[in-house]
Amino acid sequence: MNVFGFGSPKRTVGADAVITGAGSGIGAAFALELARRGGRVVCSDLDENTAAATAKAIVDAGGSATSVRCDVAQIDDVTALAARATEWFDGAPTLVINNAGVGAGGTAIGEATLDDWNWVLGINLWGPIHGCHVFAPILRAAEPRRPRGIINVASAAAFGAAPGMAAYNVSKAGVLSLSETLAAELSGTGIGVTALCPTFVKTGIVESGRITAQSTQLADRLMRLTGFSPERVARTCLDTHDRGGLYCMPQPDARIGWGIKRFTPTVYTRAVGLTTRVTTS
Repeated sequence: MNVFGFGSPKRTVGADAVITGAGSGIGAAFALELARRGGRVVCSDLDENTAAATAKAIVDAGGSATSVRCDVAQIDDVTALAARATEWFDGAPTLVINNAGVGAGGTAIGEATLDDWNWVLGINLWGPIHGCHVFAPILRAAEPRRPRGIINVASAAAFGAAPGMAAYNVSKAGVLSLSETLAAELSGTGIGVTALCPTFVKTGIVESGRITAQSTQLADRLMRLTGFSPERVARTCLDTHDRGGLYCMPQPDARIGWGIKRFTPTVYTRAVGLTTRVTTS
């Protein structure tokens, strides 16, 4: 018996979805929620065991899912993911979620190593670039009567400009710009684009990233105090995508920061720098 529920006929209901970074955190939450909405899910992750675990959780609950190992920093892997998904769905996917990402922070520009820059940008920025490069043409060519969409997971760091997080900030700012440009290019095609920009989400990204001990402690404290669960973030983002929203900022602090930054960017940036010095001193 399928325990997953079915909702109203929207883009995220009954979707044939491909999700990167689906082995844990927000990616796993996306996968499980889409299955609850009656969708079929291709769960991909660099760690094939965690991807398989997410797919198994869906199948055990009566849903439909499969897993694929994919390193989003490698274009050949993303191309192979698209081919595997198209074969498994017996047609094009209708929803692609470029979610795979890593964390880094705690060192200033000029002190952070170029290896860290390359690692972060390779996954956080080139991953979504590869995903959009491969899947956007597939969605354009797909059956227009089926709702189609792309969700790119950015972050409030895309506009937050927090000191000590340059590589992460730059990667997420690129994802936000990528999403805005893609939305403009796909205008009128029926393909929706949403950029997810959360602040703190209760996932393991801090522990698994390249983050200094001091920054890890601060992030852990803020995550406990203000962080949303990945399930709540995934649901909010999918509902925003159904409404046709380009930006999804699930937490109030992200929306407030976005508004202040847009209207008083110089004041905002100075305030962030001063606040960070006080917080970390």
